[in-house]
Amino acid sequence: MIARVYERCRQAKTLNQVIVATDDQRIYDHVKSFGGDVMMTSKSHRSGTDRCAEVAAEHREVEIVVNIQGDEPFIDPNQIDQLVHLFEGSSTVDIATLAKKIDSEKALMDPNIVKVVFNKQAEALYFSRSTIPFVRNLASGQWLRHHDFYKHIGIYAFRNEVLQACAKLPPGKLEIMESLEQLRWLEAGYNISVGLTKLETMGIDTPEDLEKFETENELL
Repeated sequence: MIARVYERCRQAKTLNQVIVATDDQRIYDHVKSFGGDVMMTSKSHRSGTDRCAEVAAEHREVEIVVNIQGDEPFIDPNQIDQLVHLFEGSSTVDIATLAKKIDSEKALMDPNIVKVVFNKQAEALYFSRSTIPFVRNLASGQWLRHHDFYKHIGIYAFRNEVLQACAKLPPGKLEIMESLEQLRWLEAGYNISVGLTKLETMGIDTPEDLEKFETENELL
């Protein structure tokens, strides 16, 4: 899976270098075995963002850093390029991420699918496991027919200096309540630009996810 994600990242036109950050010797050895770039990081990191920041700190000449999870075998290179392009011509974008329109009531009500709302400048206002916004005077089964809702796609790009600052922030109150790291950055006042994508992603977090991945991958 790591090799597949790595190769898909290499296909992105906007990335100059792809580095796997890990604290696991098995992953380190595996990446070396297929000729990938890899860096061993501290075991004390609270999140993948902190691990990414450690690697980025060794490359201060790099302006934009994209944090891509190793459990995203379906990541599309075009999504990576879209993220990076959000920084072009703007000095106000601190962080960029993606969202996709929700097309099923099951997804809309699922607390494991994070929702995002954003302003007219496509800047995130809030992320939540709850269904946001709440539609008053309509039964929940009718919400999708009358309004657009968006799920968050968990890939991020940062200005390097912002990434370093975010890695030093203590957990925020909203982050702790929702268990969503990006709320720490919003609460601290950082701008998160949201790009809309029609491409779906699928993370592998459970044995069931892996089984589904293997079944779908046979059809690719």
